Amino acid sequence: MKETILIVEDEKDIVKMLEYNLKKEGFEILSVRNGEDAIESANKEHPDIVILDLMLPGIDGLEVCKSLKNNTKTATIPIIMLTAKSQESDKVVGLELGADDYMTKPFSPRELIARIKAILRRIKEHNKLPEVLKIGDLAIDFSKISVTIKGKPIELTAKEFELLNTLIKAKGRVLSRDYLLDTIWGFEHSMEIQTRTVDVHIRTLRKKLKSEAKHIITVKNYGYRFEYED
Repeated sequence: MKETILIVEDEKDIVKMLEYNLKKEGFEILSVRNGEDAIESANKEHPDIVILDLMLPGIDGLEVCKSLKNNTKTATIPIIMLTAKSQESDKVVGLELGADDYMTKPFSPRELIARIKAILRRIKEHNKLPEVLKIGDLAIDFSKISVTIKGKPIELTAKEFELLNTLIKAKGRVLSRDYLLDTIWGFEHSMEIQTRTVDVHIRTLRKKLKSEAKHIITVKNYGYRFEYED
């Protein structure tokens, strides 16, 4: 599956140059010209990485970065800031807001691609889970899609396993009900399904996990997280 890059840039020539070079490297490309569309596209499409210009019409790049990093649904999307500004203060502000990297114009497409690949490689390594994860008496075999407690198999539905898998892969991060609904039931169907569907599945999952249900923590008025510690 191809990785998707969202380009947020209002200069047509730069967009064309980026699209040409990134498509040659096998990436899927989305491009928007302003901050409002950037926030909407990131929420809807959830790209693998965002290339974000700071000088944008309407909402500027710093505000876009802040908005994406403050939203649970988009907070983990890496951002490379791209701008004509070279002052150190701008770089510091961008990085403090959560940007992963910073490049100034003019820039080398080859260097940008190298940085994109380095960030994506780092994320893959960070997100990699062992084939079998053991937490207390709970063992999850991701390759066989199976769960056991003290060696005894626990029968989970596909949605229950996907829910458990998503919570575990968040590595302690709190996931909102809306995020879980979009991720597990799909964006198209999430509008038809109420968020209490998530609560119902969590309740059933906890019953099946019995004593190990303690790892699934409710965050009041928001959602859930998976606690690794016993």
